[in-house]
Amino acid sequence: MKIASWNVNGIRAAEKKGFGTWIKNSGNDVVCLQETKCHPDQLDLFLREQDGYRSYWSSAQKAGYSGTAIYTRKEPINIIEGIGLSESDNEGRIIGLEFKDSVVISAYFPNSQREHDRLPVKLKFCDAIHRYCDDWVKKGKAVVLAGDYNIAHHPIDLRNPKSNENNAGFLPQERAWMEHFTKNGYVDTFREFEKGPGHYSWWSYRPGVREKNIGWRIDYICVNEGIRDRLKSAWISPDVMGSDHCPVGVELKD
Repeated sequence: MKIASWNVNGIRAAEKKGFGTWIKNSGNDVVCLQETKCHPDQLDLFLREQDGYRSYWSSAQKAGYSGTAIYTRKEPINIIEGIGLSESDNEGRIIGLEFKDSVVISAYFPNSQREHDRLPVKLKFCDAIHRYCDDWVKKGKAVVLAGDYNIAHHPIDLRNPKSNENNAGFLPQERAWMEHFTKNGYVDTFREFEKGPGHYSWWSYRPGVREKNIGWRIDYICVNEGIRDRLKSAWISPDVMGSDHCPVGVELKD
């Protein structure tokens, strides 16, 4: 199974920049999206049912804000929206699909914000999503948590770690949670295959930043430890444009 994840920074804007062509040619079985910034009723049928995919959406109450979606070629047995946190659930930050043996979750983690105003909200969400994943593992499901975590885990995961030590996304509290998560049951799939620097999934829109690869790796696909042996490959696709983020992906053995 091939699974991709992409913060599209507005699905309607991404569609104008080639999203339809990308998903059609991607070969993915499941595609998780974040920051869709819409309600599905605002989209035409073509965008909701891309090339054999059906789609499922969780939208924010606030128009044009946040939101997650999953496109899938596989028929789910259940659709899960939210994790029981009213603030985050009202922002459409979680949509999950339950299959026979697995659960795939598209998650858009809160941003701690420039003055760290939302750090408590972020950490509360992080702890809740960890418990949520654990609950599925206890039920015997393989768990795939894909999305924009808004966290660069290690200094290797951003171009300028020293100058960003007090910035949202690289705060000690955020990194500590990511360390705890990956030491307590979950695998950062990309780092299973690539240990080197220079691999990022988000770049500022400032001129020249992406061209110079001055980025952050804040988009992940993590799986529970129990299916580590099913990992076949993982990748980041920086050449795919259409957003300030790029897609990330993983392939699992059947």
